[in-house]
Amino acid sequence: MPTPQTAAPLTIPDLVGKVVLITGASTGIGAALARGFAAQGSRVAINYHSSEAAAKALADELKSAGAEALLVRGDVTDPAACAQIVAQTGEHFGGIDGLINNAGLMLGRLPSLEASAGHIQDVIDLNVLSVLSVTRAAALWLERKGGFIINTTSIAARNGGGGGAVLYAAAKGFVSTLTRGHAKELIGRKIRVNGVAPGVIATAFHDRYTNAAQLETQRLTIPMGRVGTPEECVGAYLFLASEMLSGYIIGQIIEVNGGQLMP
Repeated sequence: MPTPQTAAPLTIPDLVGKVVLITGASTGIGAALARGFAAQGSRVAINYHSSEAAAKALADELKSAGAEALLVRGDVTDPAACAQIVAQTGEHFGGIDGLINNAGLMLGRLPSLEASAGHIQDVIDLNVLSVLSVTRAAALWLERKGGFIINTTSIAARNGGGGGAVLYAAAKGFVSTLTRGHAKELIGRKIRVNGVAPGVIATAFHDRYTNAAQLETQRLTIPMGRVGTPEECVGAYLFLASEMLSGYIIGQIIEVNGGQLMP
């Protein structure tokens, strides 16, 4: 199958100068988003927790290209840290225009009924409570001028996940439902909420949790015949971030999966 081609980005006028906070932005889809928004002239806050070297390298890359980038360290499983991440971003840039709740991981493949209470709580804290905590803090900034929230959910939210991924899938199902609910709750505060659900994307996520045989099995279910790249996810987020392009769209989740799931 043909590989994706890289084209020069087109500037979306209403994203120029916007302040966008991206959680879990040091690697994978988050890093691709940071590059994508920076290429549009947005000012980007790169949240990270443990991947300090990757986050610093990304920030240096963006700054070298003339973009404004802020590193914001913080553990999104800690509500107090979530408030600090948002406050640091808002105070540095003088406001926040958009939030992308992107942080999340599977934390290991195992049958859901064999998971310890601690493991279940860890999955919920990282993939669910983080979204609530960051959104709660960011909404106070976003409502000042109006803005957007885009949540990263997953194809697993619809299909229940692959082997050993049920807890992660359930957590992402929560995020998808929360996205629709927050779209209703927050539009009155001038905040548009939508989501993006990536399918099988070639990131460190699968390097960590999916062996070669499992990845090949998944690939065979994709009509396009290949896994996606982080860069191929970016356009959906840019579209949903732009008031000019998607101003009458809320509560929607764009599936980016090469045809693996067509709801």
